[in-house]
Amino acid sequence: MGYPKDLLGTRAVVKQGLWAVIPDTGLVNNRIPEIEGCYNSIIASPKMGAGFVQIVVEGDRGGKTVKPYGKTEGMETFIYIVEGDVMLKTEDVEEVHNAGGYLYAPPAAGIEFEILSSHAKLLLYKQRYVPYEDKKPYAVCANINHVPFRIYDEMKEVWIKDFLPADDLAFDMNMHILSFEPGASHGFVETHVQEHGAYVLSGEGMYLLDETWMGIKKNDFIWMGAYCAQAAYGVGREPFSYVYSKDCNRDVPL
Repeated sequence: MGYPKDLLGTRAVVKQGLWAVIPDTGLVNNRIPEIEGCYNSIIASPKMGAGFVQIVVEGDRGGKTVKPYGKTEGMETFIYIVEGDVMLKTEDVEEVHNAGGYLYAPPAAGIEFEILSSHAKLLLYKQRYVPYEDKKPYAVCANINHVPFRIYDEMKEVWIKDFLPADDLAFDMNMHILSFEPGASHGFVETHVQEHGAYVLSGEGMYLLDETWMGIKKNDFIWMGAYCAQAAYGVGREPFSYVYSKDCNRDVPL
């Protein structure tokens, strides 16, 4: 990489326990025993206050898991293909997908993948599952590009789509894509118990995080902790879109 051509600087901001913005510049490789031939950047973890782990995985053809990632009692996992062709596998599911492909693996199943194209970028996610009665989540493998957008909160310039069954109480989490046309925004500033991890797929936006407005763009990651005030405007010339995680369908344990 060599020396920088200018003064050292960054747009990264981490407010421990509250929120963080992590751009793709400045990410470092983390050796993960289950994965070989890939550059793994851990962008969210309990060390910042998050209740989950999220990793940006980049690699060339042949990069893969050498054993299932997240195959731990009570751990649920999710993988999303940002770009490239990738084989996705968990237990009795094995499918090849391109950009937009995803796989949710239920607790203790773990996820395997292998990169089949010249290059690929993946989002890998895990969190501890919160059971409810005798309900059991199941593997879901599909391509989000085949799921239609629906209007978000009655605003025709803001769109959303779900990765997992939103009304099935067996699931304690979901992933969504939220997309703002230029000039569109949230209908109000949200303040809620759920936390989010959001990876920006396209465009630019202005994001309110607690009391700070941050300029956000493609390939940035945002973590929003519980009760962090949050809202966004889409700016620029293309839709401001991001894939984000949400914990759901559970009461708060005491």
